[in-house]
Amino acid sequence: MRKPSDCCWVEPRSSGWDWFDAVWPGLANFVYSQAPAPFGMIPSETLTRLLKTLPEKPGVYHHLDKEGKILYIGKAKNLKKRVSSYFSKSHETARIGLMVKKIADIKTIVTETEYEALLLENTLIKQHQPRYNVSLKDDKTYPWIVIKKEPFPRIFYTRKKINDGSEYFGPYASVRSMKAVLELIRQIHPLRTCTLALKEESIAAGRFQKCLEYHLGNCLGPCEGLQSRAEYEHEIALARALIGGRLGQVKKRLHERMLAEAEALRFEEAQRLKQRIEWLERYQAKSTVVSNTLDELDVFSALIDAQFGYINYLKVIDGAVVHSHTTEYRRKLDESAEELLGLSIAEIRGLFRSQSKEVLVSHALELPLEGVWIHQPLRGEKKALIELSLKNARSFRVEKLKNIQIVDPERHVRRIMEQMKVDLRLTEEPRHIECFDNSNTQGSDPVSACVVFRDGKPSKSEYRHFNVRDIEGPDDFASMEQAVFRRYDRLIKEGAALPQLVVVDGGKGQLSAALKSFDALGIRGKVALLGIAKRLEELYFPNDPIPLYLDKRSETLRVIQQMRDEAHRFGLTHHRKRRSKTSLGTTLEGIEGVGIKTIERLLAHFKSAKKAEAASLAELEEVLGKSKAQLVHAYFHGDVDAT
Repeated sequence: MRKPSDCCWVEPRSSGWDWFDAVWPGLANFVYSQAPAPFGMIPSETLTRLLKTLPEKPGVYHHLDKEGKILYIGKAKNLKKRVSSYFSKSHETARIGLMVKKIADIKTIVTETEYEALLLENTLIKQHQPRYNVSLKDDKTYPWIVIKKEPFPRIFYTRKKINDGSEYFGPYASVRSMKAVLELIRQIHPLRTCTLALKEESIAAGRFQKCLEYHLGNCLGPCEGLQSRAEYEHEIALARALIGGRLGQVKKRLHERMLAEAEALRFEEAQRLKQRIEWLERYQAKSTVVSNTLDELDVFSALIDAQFGYINYLKVIDGAVVHSHTTEYRRKLDESAEELLGLSIAEIRGLFRSQSKEVLVSHALELPLEGVWIHQPLRGEKKALIELSLKNARSFRVEKLKNIQIVDPERHVRRIMEQMKVDLRLTEEPRHIECFDNSNTQGSDPVSACVVFRDGKPSKSEYRHFNVRDIEGPDDFASMEQAVFRRYDRLIKEGAALPQLVVVDGGKGQLSAALKSFDALGIRGKVALLGIAKRLEELYFPNDPIPLYLDKRSETLRVIQQMRDEAHRFGLTHHRKRRSKTSLGTTLEGIEGVGIKTIERLLAHFKSAKKAEAASLAELEEVLGKSKAQLVHAYFHGDVDAT
């Protein structure tokens, strides 16, 4: 593989770089990917003095440009060490390097603890939305369940959060699941749905009348004073617990009330409460129960690709998953999965007002949440919860990508190409890829196949096969070396464009053989080369003894596997045709009176020995004439012996 030291750092011109970074973010990474800067960014004299005076305490820092605009907001255990690190080390991506070049001033806010720094960072990012911080997708399109702040509160769903003191629960990624909760509340708790302003003086003055909902049993008539505020608030408290997923708590209270009503000989009311418990049990049976031993905890998992990160959140109460929500982040500074988790946990817990004391995470990280135990489970029920969370994150990503593929196919292609570039550590997107495979039968009739993919899709008109020459016996390595040489020797002589990536089917041996041809042609380092071994789908790179293992669900691996399988199919098909023709030609040469021209006519017409043997005398006469046809037909049917 190419090492960073083999390349040079290209210093971009500041005059036009901002425009390119805005219009084509990938260009910055392309230039920077040739190699990281060999030295840290040197701060100005003003910044140098400022760095020396920074406090060695926890807090939040702001990077500002020359116009005073906030570029980035971050938190730190030690402000001096963290901020200084931006100027004292090389950066892995272009975006970080570009941001550091723009820093003209730094402001800090000291906090007492890391936890306070975390909360403050979260608040400031939401307030200022800096360009280089990850951007959280707006949740305003998701529905919420609201308990309205008013006398005798209503419970309904909305897509707008208003700062009016009302309680909001959500957001719900699924409208169906949100409506199921609302329907359960209406079945169990007789709450009003009207929009009347039920003030005490208005009720006392008799300004309202019972509506149809009262007569249907869906409301107990607080508008006419038939239900006290205390009784109504009790129903609201149970509904609040139900929305929060505390079904066991609601069921227990309903059961206690049912027994009390039965003891007081109010059997009709006891029966109504029993019916509510049955509704609750039916709903509970549909919940995803993951454990009977777990109490209350939060589960967070992170999944990333070249452009975005996906954080899934599961809320588990009484061993059942009561809520699932996936959030998409744009990775502006190529944040890792751990960094995204660290940035999102406080945000999402605040969004859902979670008070869980235990948090499970898919990646180990240190997060100063006061009174909360954050850990990465390695086995058992809690590990299974992490897998379930990751499954939800993958499902969300797949659904999103399918929509992109349908609505914007070109964007879908760009995304796959960018992902392949990152996964395979390439210097450019592999828009043009070629794959080679060999095929022979115990060394006989050896052939090689070359298939071509453009933008991740087969370009069948460009497929080529090679009849291997001057090689005796089953020598895959020599066959691969010859096919690769002949292919690119011709492209170079014709002045045609070379591919960005060449894949060979096989491990280190086939890769080394292809590399010999690259060296002979002088294209080593100009065209990326890798080999794929079938046993564990290892990817081998030149001069790198350690293979690369991609996730089995990886789109990059899927494209490479598709190429490998297509090259195998194409090569095997050609090999079978050649073997069939060779077999037929050798057989016919033994018939007295049948020459080369007769054999060629048979091969051209019937394509294979099997079809020629199955042909009738009449069919053979149409191709060869009467006398020759009789000789061939008699031979195949045992009437004439081969000499």
